[in-house]
Amino acid sequence: MLKLYGFAVSDYYNMVKAALLEKGFQFEEVQVRPGADPAFLSKSPMGKIPCLEVDEGFITETNVILDFIEDVSSDLPLFPAEPFRRAKVRELMKSTELYLELVARQLFGAVFFGAPLTDETREAVAAQLDKGVLALNKLLHFQPYAAGKELSYADFVLYYAATLGDMAIQKALGRKLVDEIPGLAEWLALMEQNTSVQEVNRDRDQALKEMMSG
Repeated sequence: MLKLYGFAVSDYYNMVKAALLEKGFQFEEVQVRPGADPAFLSKSPMGKIPCLEVDEGFITETNVILDFIEDVSSDLPLFPAEPFRRAKVRELMKSTELYLELVARQLFGAVFFGAPLTDETREAVAAQLDKGVLALNKLLHFQPYAAGKELSYADFVLYYAATLGDMAIQKALGRKLVDEIPGLAEWLALMEQNTSVQEVNRDRDQALKEMMSG
């Protein structure tokens, strides 16, 4: 059986978990935090999560894991078959990571763990977010899904980047992504009807509650 290493608050972990559920994989969850524990480093060389254990060994990096599960399961494709459209889905996934997730991540320490947040950091993140939102608005096609008419990996990547990121952006910057990305609110409502997302969110919300109160 596949084993997915990580923890339920991580947006990257949840992207993979939701995709595995959507594809119908049977898998075991192994709760572990990212870091330099020697036992985990033998599985994930940089101590990063998620990490997927398969019969042949271990795979890290979210985009690589998603490519792998697509390659080994064709029953429900989450990449388009046509090369250009497949590339556009990957483009949206990468742009979401670079211009939204990694931008918002700079606020996570302050919002979720009580670290200090300087005015300089706040201003820098706001400027990066302005550019990122502008780029994403050019790439998104809510018809009704993020990349068009069909559910794809881009939806899971965007959903978990946007939801966790929006918590941080609202608290640190007083901005709401739904106010800046047309169609996002309706798409979020659509995604929250997905049973895989609902299952992941139950675990995420409980873990987030425990983390924030701890």
